[in-house]
Amino acid sequence: MINEQIRDREVRLIGEHGEQLGIMSAKDALKLARDAELDLVKVAPAAKPPVCKIIDYGKYRYEMIRKEKEARKKQKTIEVKEVRLSPNIDVNDLNTKTANARKFLEKGNKVKITLRFRGREMAHMQASRHILEELAEALSDVAAIDKPIKQEGRSLTIFLSAKR
Repeated sequence: MINEQIRDREVRLIGEHGEQLGIMSAKDALKLARDAELDLVKVAPAAKPPVCKIIDYGKYRYEMIRKEKEARKKQKTIEVKEVRLSPNIDVNDLNTKTANARKFLEKGNKVKITLRFRGREMAHMQASRHILEELAEALSDVAAIDKPIKQEGRSLTIFLSAKR
């Protein structure tokens, strides 16, 4: 809230150079802000009494937007990449999938490895569990197991994340 939008009886006022001016009525605070040709901005509405500051509102908004953008730049989003396998995968194919998973983990993403079963393969689900265990073991130098092997419908899944 700025200037006339502030409806509180009393406010704690901070001057334009950061000095405490004490508790006063909102009208007096607004008059001081007008004399300095600046705006009266409520910076802490939850406080008792609310804290207001005499500042240039346009400049204040610009600074806040810039800080938000800077915070967003520094934020890192972690994606979950998926690697799909089938139970009758060959050694070279498994090595390729392992290399892909390693690349994802080194970039800082999480990896979901899915072993999908179709038709009669469903009867041998537990026998194929070793494929996921071997893959997790091969990636153990760069990855830690986030969620252990779990059966979800027609597939077995395991989640890996990069070690810190």
